[in-house]
Amino acid sequence: MAKWVAFFSQTGSEIVELSEQIGRWPDVIISNVRPAHLRTVTAKLKDRPVTLISNKPTADEYTEVLSKAISPGEDYVITLHGWLRVVPEEIILKYPTMFNGHPGLISKYPELKGKDPQMKAWDLNLETTGCVIHKVTAGVDEGPVIKQVEVSIKGLTMNEMFEVLHKKSVNLWAGFLRRNWL
Repeated sequence: MAKWVAFFSQTGSEIVELSEQIGRWPDVIISNVRPAHLRTVTAKLKDRPVTLISNKPTADEYTEVLSKAISPGEDYVITLHGWLRVVPEEIILKYPTMFNGHPGLISKYPELKGKDPQMKAWDLNLETTGCVIHKVTAGVDEGPVIKQVEVSIKGLTMNEMFEVLHKKSVNLWAGFLRRNWL
């Protein structure tokens, strides 16, 4: 069983729901320090140890936290759940088993890359969007898509669209981790 290191910048709710679904918590959870008015960490995560790094971590900070989390030669997977930071290329090269979840079907709609893909899909009045898991590379949302799911958002309210994408993302992650890392 691989060591699982999970990063989040927002609420951490995806990590909580995913952990409950697969019956396993990440071995290490990492988040960035953000002002309280920018986010509220989900209550179920507040009882878990979370390693904090700066709001805009440097390569040295990534190296420090990941070298404590992953021993040389250890089997691991790093997952990014709403991690709103670009990981430096030297870190990606050192820790290549890193995957990002993205709530926009970038394989079909490349314009959904980057921040707020749900809002982009909404503003573009798309009939479908989806979620992907992609390998992390130096370019933002540029890595190869490993898993994806497409969903109809036609006729949904914005809140319904966010809910559907969140649930689909959790299920996508669950299948990916069960098949490959657990």
